[in-house]
Amino acid sequence: MSQQASDVLKSLASEPQLCSEDALFDIDSEGRWFYQNSPLPTKFARLFSGILKKQDQEYFLVTPVEKVRVEVEAEPFKIVDYKIASDNTVQVMTSIETEYSLGSIETFLVSDACISCKLPNGLMASLNRACYYRFIEEFLTENN
Repeated sequence: MSQQASDVLKSLASEPQLCSEDALFDIDSEGRWFYQNSPLPTKFARLFSGILKKQDQEYFLVTPVEKVRVEVEAEPFKIVDYKIASDNTVQVMTSIETEYSLGSIETFLVSDACISCKLPNGLMASLNRACYYRFIEEFLTENN
C-alpha cells in the first residue's frame, strides 16, 4: 500500500475535524430541523438524522471526514405515532418520518415533563402532545 493511501486510511479512522464552533443546524422542541435559521425540508432532515450523534452532552452530524455542531432545544426527535407490534415491541414514527423499533413499552421513560425513549447513537425522542395523552390513557391509568 502506498504512503498516500495509508495516510488517507489513517485520517478516516481518526475523529473527524469540527467544521465550525458555531452550530449550523438547529432542532427545535417540536423536532423541526433548521439550517442557518431556515427550515430544512423533511427529506433532508431525515437524511441528516442518520448521521446525528450525541457526544459529551452535545450533538453533531458526523461523517468520516467532518463534524458539524447541532443545537438541540430539547430532544432531537418528536414521536408523532407509535404502535405495539404482535411481539410486544414498540414501533415509533418521528416528525421527520423516521421509524424505530423499541424493545417494549418499558423502554419509555416517564417524568413530569415528558415521556421519552432512547434511540441509537445516544439520542432521545419524546412523545408529542397527542401521543403523550394516548400513552397515559393506554398504559398509566388505573383502568389499564
